[in-house]
Formats: sequence, C-alpha cells, structure tokens
Amino acid sequence: MLTQARNAAQKTTCLSNMRQMGMAFMMYMDDQDGLMPDRRDLKSAMPSGYRPWTSWPPSDPRAGWFVEIARPYTKWTEWSCPSAKGVFAGRPQVRQQTLSFAGESWVWMWRFDRNDPSVIELDNFWGKSVEGAIADLQAANNPAIGQPEGPSQVELAVDPFFPSTIPSVDAALKGRTSHFAGRNRLHLDGSVRFINDARTRR
Repeated sequence: MLTQARNAAQKTTCLSNMRQMGMAFMMYMDDQDGLMPDRRDLKSAMPSGYRPWTSWPPSDPRAGWFVEIARPYTKWTEWSCPSAKGVFAGRPQVRQQTLSFAGESWVWMWRFDRNDPSVIELDNFWGKSVEGAIADLQAANNPAIGQPEGPSQVELAVDPFFPSTIPSVDAALKGRTSHFAGRNRLHLDGSVRFINDARTRR
C-alpha cells in the first residue's frame, strides 16, 4: 500500500514537472516568432557527449540541452522524473545530460534526438514551427507516429521507457519504465497525461 502511494505521488510530481517544461517551451517559442529551438550545438556539447553508447539506434533522445533553453523562463532547473532516477540509476541510455554549470534532465525528447549540423530530418523539430513540424511528421509517414492532425496528438517529451517488443533493447532494460505499465507524456500543445502501455512493466 505504501509503495502504491509513493508511486502515485511520484507520477503526479513527474506530470507537474512536465507541465512546467511545457510552459517554458511555449514561452520560448513566443519569443522566437513561433519557432522551436535549434540548439544542436548544445545537444552535441553535453559533457557525456552525443549518443555515448553503441547498443542503440543512431539517435539520442535525452533532453539536458533544454535546461539552458528554459533558464530565462523559469526558475526550474531540473526536468526530472523521481521514479526514473531510481529505476534507471547508472544506465547510460537514460543518464542525464548535464550542463557544466547547473541543471539536468531525466526526460526524453525524441523529436530532438539528432544533431546532424547539415540536415534536419522530417521527424525532428529543430527550428520548425508547430505547423511545419506536424506537416513534416505527416510527410514522414512513420507508422510508429501515425498521421497527427494537431499538436495535442504530437509528443514533445516523455518519461524514459524501453518497450519489450524492440529487439535491439538490452535484455535488462526490456519492458522497463519510470512508472508502472506506462509513461507520462507532454504534448506539443502543452497538455500532459499518463499513457498506458502494455509493452512495459517495471
């Protein structure tokens, strides 16, 4: 009973953190004429480096770079899921990307997962407007993403999770997630909610 209460409290705290993250993101866009950040330089400059492991696709969803983006808009300097720290402690695939002076992130932003300086893939959002990002996702036609019709259907940030159905995932991580049987998710319109996922346990 105590464990269930603690897990519920951590899930609520995580949702609140994501809501704060979304507010900072929207304020940033307001100051940038409606464009999302293009800070691939920060993505590459994290102390742990870009994609510092080999058993993973050629991407890095960790979002420590966003700490610096958000700094002028909030006193919040830690975009953390309290559950993730316990579940994934010591795992390089989830380990925070910290800036050298302050702040950390234990959330993933899959639409900002590449750092190629010469090209922005259709499924990445660097420097795009919301409308442009949605149009590019539709053009990408990725079955894992679908055909989103608006920002409320587009994921901006999510708790770390490792679906049990992906063959490349380390056996020790398969099915692991920050919250039991699902994950918290921040959408491109700033809304947050918990998503159930049968591919995860804990």
